[in-house]
Amino acid sequence: MGTGRLTIDLDAVVANWRALDGMTACKTAAVVKADGYGLGAANVAKALFKAGVRQFFVAVAEEAVPIRAELGEKPDISVFSGHMKGDTDLIRELNLTPMLNSVDQLTHHFEVLPGHRFGVQLDTGMNRLGMELQEWAAVAELALAQHPTLVMSHLACADEPDHPMNPYQLDNFKKMTDGISAPRSLAATGGILLGPDYHFDLTRPGIGLYGGMPFEQAVATIELDLPVIQVRDVAAGEVVGYANSWQADRPSKVATVSGGYADGIFRTLSDKATLYHGQQPCPVIGRVSMDLLTVDVTDLGDIPSKLTLIGPQQTVDDLARAAKTIGYEVLTQLGGRYNRKTFGK
Repeated sequence: MGTGRLTIDLDAVVANWRALDGMTACKTAAVVKADGYGLGAANVAKALFKAGVRQFFVAVAEEAVPIRAELGEKPDISVFSGHMKGDTDLIRELNLTPMLNSVDQLTHHFEVLPGHRFGVQLDTGMNRLGMELQEWAAVAELALAQHPTLVMSHLACADEPDHPMNPYQLDNFKKMTDGISAPRSLAATGGILLGPDYHFDLTRPGIGLYGGMPFEQAVATIELDLPVIQVRDVAAGEVVGYANSWQADRPSKVATVSGGYADGIFRTLSDKATLYHGQQPCPVIGRVSMDLLTVDVTDLGDIPSKLTLIGPQQTVDDLARAAKTIGYEVLTQLGGRYNRKTFGK
């Protein structure tokens, strides 16, 4: 095997959804954007649909294509980016539900797809997507008369439970939506963990389904093993890798491993990442290059055929901390060259 093996546990994804769903008394959807956070949107959606999920969210209309092809017409597929110019045919043909983000999108949608289902996204303080208070006030009566399937907003700081932005946005959302008959949604994974005040009629977990923080009780959903291509002896004083960035201070054994920044292993992990042989840590030495890593295996008792980058010894979020990023980025950058083995679909 010349490429890494990415093992995906869809049963774990389902278990995470059930755990988050069990924390609420409302409906629970699933966010499968960015190719199911790197795990494969069609397979993830299929497994979750079998578990009872009937509403999925994607970032852009094109992401709905493989999900609709896999699951047919039964689930609702909502699009966070709304109704962009050029999306009309896909929205119509795939029967998608755009979350309309502006007065312009609302007007466009009503003009080109009259009577077609839609939702509304409101900005409650994040200043990213959605209509602000004054915009919503101007069109709310018109929009609500057309029976939106959902009125939603998104929390900016839900992964920090004590952040004052959370109650501030909750208060704004209530001011903008109290009294409407349309279903409401404010909480993604972090919002679910904030408690019932944030749950409303529908929650939209994303990262928590895939084993990431802030859902500390999440079951891990992936393991990533990288094959060892070659092991060489390096004398004290010799250097390894581009720019001679690592020099041996003792006689060493260095494994060259298949995997690099083309596979989503960030270059910032140079001299910082750790791989594992069982429970034994093996540090990356020198620079992460496009296709290869060099790893110090001097202290191992045997020559490994593979080393583990993500697994029981090191989670997605552990690796993210080493790279000074977040688990979302690690997951969504998983490379297309990996040999993927999926369980539970």
